[in-house]
Amino acid sequence: MVAARDVRLPDGRVVRAYDSEADDRAGVLLWHHGSPQTGLPLDPLLVAAAERGIRLLSYARPGYGGSTRLDSRTVGSAADDVAHLADAFGIGRFAVMGASGGGPHALACAAALPGRIIGAVCLASIAPYTEEFDWFGGMVSPGGLQAALQGTAARQRFAAIDEFDPASFTSADMEALAGPWAALGADAQRASEAGTDGLVDDDVAFTMPWDIDLTAITTPVLLVQGQQDRVVPPSHADWLHTRIPKAQLWSRPNDGHVSILRECGAAMDWLLQL
Repeated sequence: MVAARDVRLPDGRVVRAYDSEADDRAGVLLWHHGSPQTGLPLDPLLVAAAERGIRLLSYARPGYGGSTRLDSRTVGSAADDVAHLADAFGIGRFAVMGASGGGPHALACAAALPGRIIGAVCLASIAPYTEEFDWFGGMVSPGGLQAALQGTAARQRFAAIDEFDPASFTSADMEALAGPWAALGADAQRASEAGTDGLVDDDVAFTMPWDIDLTAITTPVLLVQGQQDRVVPPSHADWLHTRIPKAQLWSRPNDGHVSILRECGAAMDWLLQL
């Protein structure tokens, strides 16, 4: 059973949040969804959390799933929203986990809320835009992010003609989407049908300054990366690994962008050891 709740922030915006209301004897984990998603927690995550006595929270980032859009939002601005959400739910310390586009926002919490974040896990997380490595190298379909470099208007124009390239996913990804992670594909479809505001703002935020200092993160961080990922290539995890103190990297040679999610349970176990 998942309870939905609209939380009003001090600036008047509304953020839609979800609470598994499960036994939290092992702690609380806040999930940062990918791009695009509605923010609704996915069944495999709920099951894995419940099996471990973890209470799972999630929320829709601004522009997604009932949450008010925030103009010119940055990756770093997610930390303020999450702090207010945690306060609204009466939660002091908690862990964060994010996949794909959720990864940077999990890192934002680790950077800005060191006194509250126990640990952070990022699966297939994109890195901040930089010319220190071939940032687009290995991406099958980088058009959206390339347009985002030119700003919101350019990314919105691209959204009007954008089409998903099936080559972005490996056979392992397709198997995951047809099996245990079918809920992810269905949720992404719902998010896409609701509009492109959230995705556009995510991509622009990824390519602009994140307003966080990765090198100042003191919270333990786990990076989980599939070596066959064609959406966020392994070079992004490698770069993050060299910048974040205390970061560990789990490299999975046979996983792509979706199949890497089967490591979520093991990542929760890693968090429990903290």
